[in-house]
This record gives sequence, C-alpha cells and structure tokens, in this order.
Amino acid sequence: MTALLWIRFLVGIILLLCGIVVFGIELFGVFRFEYVLNRMHAAAMGDTLGIALSMGGLIVLCGLNFITLKMILVVVFLWFASPVSSHVLARFEVATNEELDKECDVEALSEEKQSERG
Repeated sequence: MTALLWIRFLVGIILLLCGIVVFGIELFGVFRFEYVLNRMHAAAMGDTLGIALSMGGLIVLCGLNFITLKMILVVVFLWFASPVSSHVLARFEVATNEELDKECDVEALSEEKQSERG
C-alpha cells in the first residue's frame, strides 16, 4: 500500500511541476510577443493547459472524494471560460484597432460575408 501512495504522490507532483513549467512558458510568450493578439493567444493556450495540469496534479494528490469533484468542475468551467473570454477580447481588438492592417495581415471581407456577419 505504501508503494501505491508514493506512486500517486510522484504522479501528482510531476503534474504540478508540468503545470508550473507551462505557466512559465506562457509568461515568456506573453512578454516575448509584440502584437496584442499573439499575446492573448499565448496566454489563453497556456492558461488552459497549465490549469488542467496543475489541477490534475491536485486531484491526484487529493484522492477520490468530494473535493476532487469540485476541482474537476473548476477545470471544466475554466476550459469553457478561458477560450471564450480570449475570443471576445480578440474580436474587441479587431473591431476597435484602426491600425490593424499595419500590425498584422488582414484579409478583406467580401460584401457578402460582411452582410452575413450583421
């Protein structure tokens, strides 16, 4: 039984460390990129994976109980909320930035697609 507890402990610690590494890489990406949409992409992808790994490590360390269910629900909520909020912020940036074509490649929308978008 002791060996099983040690294996669970090591797996949990490895998952937590991997989550910390992903957060570090995300932080590097946020400061490395110059354009705001690239920064948001790095932050959103890093948050999603980092939170999943970190919470997975905590779930393994905690064992199967009611707290584990709460942590799983937090992961599911954040997996839905983080990409949606990043998408909304990116659309806001595209809609309000008048010099967007100077900062990145922008494809012109045809009149049909613009009317479909509303």
